[in-house]
Amino acid sequence: MAGNSFGTIFKLTTFGESHGPAIGGIIDGCPAGLSLDFEAINAEMQRRKPGQSAIVTQRKEEDEVKFLSGIFEGKTTGTPIGFTIENTDQKSKDYSHIKDIYRPSHADYTYDKKYGIRDYRGGGRSSARETACRVVAGAIAKQLLQNIKITAYVSSVGEMELKKNYSQVDFSEIERNPVRCPDAEMASKMEDYIKSIRKEGDTVGGTVSCVIQNVPFGLGEPVFDKLHAALGKAMLSINAVKGFEYGSGFAGTKMKGSQHNDEFKRGGSTKTNNSGGIQGGISNGEDIYFKIAFKPVATIMQKQQTIDSKGDKTVTEGKGRHDPCVVPRAVPIVEAMAALVLADFYLLNKISKI
Repeated sequence: MAGNSFGTIFKLTTFGESHGPAIGGIIDGCPAGLSLDFEAINAEMQRRKPGQSAIVTQRKEEDEVKFLSGIFEGKTTGTPIGFTIENTDQKSKDYSHIKDIYRPSHADYTYDKKYGIRDYRGGGRSSARETACRVVAGAIAKQLLQNIKITAYVSSVGEMELKKNYSQVDFSEIERNPVRCPDAEMASKMEDYIKSIRKEGDTVGGTVSCVIQNVPFGLGEPVFDKLHAALGKAMLSINAVKGFEYGSGFAGTKMKGSQHNDEFKRGGSTKTNNSGGIQGGISNGEDIYFKIAFKPVATIMQKQQTIDSKGDKTVTEGKGRHDPCVVPRAVPIVEAMAALVLADFYLLNKISKI
């Protein structure tokens, strides 16, 4: 099975399944001498972990990270950083009913057809449990990036959309509510809506917006490794993501060139930022901002038509503990993947100047 590594210089390889003994990863390419803030790493893990509020899955995982290598006396040594995260609250029996059944819109069918075998316990390798490893690596990447600030937040849930851009919201509000929306009034409405969806045995999707500030000029390697292309790949690799747009995105298609062009000011900054901080695939020093679309969680507590491993029609119904809406827990994952991309290009940029 290929495709388990991400990055060129600052590279993350993850391993493990949702209901296995542990998940983990290897971070290669992290420079030596970086003093790590382990409390900051743990704080990122707490933002992603299950069971943190009434509107997420009630699986209880402490998500404590055990570092095995690459760190000595609190500093990186330049060698591979190995780590594990134990799975302590698996309830594999919750999935015994789908052993020979394919759940609609899950990876069950495609995994089985591709590999001839699948781990049906919680989705195995296809589970979003794997993203905990990304958050560990992302937390370290953030510390490498120092002054670069990456902030993600929930901007919509279903039809409920925050009609403000990142410059009009209060980032300090994000961690004050379980939805992680930077507007208290909208967050309360979103929370009530997610709870009502859960009572119906259904799920709902949403969007996460992200802004990267204090980005240095020159990150990005055209033509095939453009910065926005790498960010797009990173975000689309996250479970349940169905779309990515940066800068003006699809709204830009409704504008004229005279409206869309970012005119320069003295010194190189621009009057507007429809380009989203990236031009020609290279960061231009302005804020990078983008939005990611997440589909509704595929597991619903309602009966659905499906087929079994023999191809015969049958019925399935979700059991166990699942998120009614994935976007609140996706916020730190989005930040982590953005940090991995920026760290990789930061190191590539340093090499290109040698």
